[in-house]
Amino acid sequence: MESRPPYRDEASGVRRRRMLGLALGAGLVPALAPVAAATPTPTATSTTRSDTPVVASGALGRRVAEVATAQLGVPYAWGGGDRLGASLGFCDDENGYLDGVCMGESTVGFDCSGLSLYCWYRASHGTVELGHYTVAQFHRSAPVERDALAPGDLLFFSRPDAPLHHVGIHVGDGAMIHAERTGTLVARVEHVLDVPRWAGEFAGARRPGPAG
Repeated sequence: MESRPPYRDEASGVRRRRMLGLALGAGLVPALAPVAAATPTPTATSTTRSDTPVVASGALGRRVAEVATAQLGVPYAWGGGDRLGASLGFCDDENGYLDGVCMGESTVGFDCSGLSLYCWYRASHGTVELGHYTVAQFHRSAPVERDALAPGDLLFFSRPDAPLHHVGIHVGDGAMIHAERTGTLVARVEHVLDVPRWAGEFAGARRPGPAG
């Protein structure tokens, strides 16, 4: 998470990441081969629309949490992260800087939505692709009540000056793993919704699922 105008988030890098995805797309499935084959593929509960989110299986959500846990300590990189994992970030007019120095262009890592994109894509064997944009991820997923949170669910945060500015991954027991801002590492926050800063910005939880 970094300071940005409303809805700016990672949108400025969407075209750059889309070009990278097209260039690498042919090799994505073999690259995912090491993921445990025992993870069941969730079945869609609705096929009426190709973009309709469905409830993911508990096993898939736990696998998402495992993938997220494996990223602890990876640097934050503005615009970083794709279906293959951590990637080189970049700087735009306002983001990717630390103390006036552009860190994004020299850092391989994740930003907040790059991390959630990767974890869900990897854990689902490519059946869940969220896109690298927090607002799009919110609308691509089904709402989840706070008392029904499960591992793998996405937690979204908002402020009046920056709607839906951040996303993290719920990993169970009230904890969140996220990539917060330039100069930090992917980290775990215990009892995140009891922390005043995060509780005050909580905008809701969502659960991704494969397209029907």
